[in-house]
Amino acid sequence: MIIRIDELSDVPIYMQIRNQIVMGISGGELAAGEQLPTVRALALEMGINTMTVSKAYQLLKTEGYIMTDRKNGARIRTQIQQKGSIPEANKTELKRIVSEARISGVEKAEIIALVDEYYDRDGKRS
Repeated sequence: MIIRIDELSDVPIYMQIRNQIVMGISGGELAAGEQLPTVRALALEMGINTMTVSKAYQLLKTEGYIMTDRKNGARIRTQIQQKGSIPEANKTELKRIVSEARISGVEKAEIIALVDEYYDRDGKRS
């Protein structure tokens, strides 16, 4: 999986890394147990500070997406806890997106169609 950073984005780089790894897990690009690059290797490859990658990995570990240890580095967890609910921060972000779409004249059906498309495609569901 290739992680791409948007230097002009308002989203901090560590969150961009975190978000892309989560989407990679959801979309099947990153498999359970798969080894992630070391903090140093990813930082060097992307031309960013190691602390930025470390912060992204720490967040992913706290959220239960990856596991880390000194010997084996970072890996995708084999069992990710399925909470069955959307965190409040994500609800707030979704509300912002829907509000912007509404202001821009996007129809509700188009938003629902996009959610269906992303949920099915990224989650590999049929």
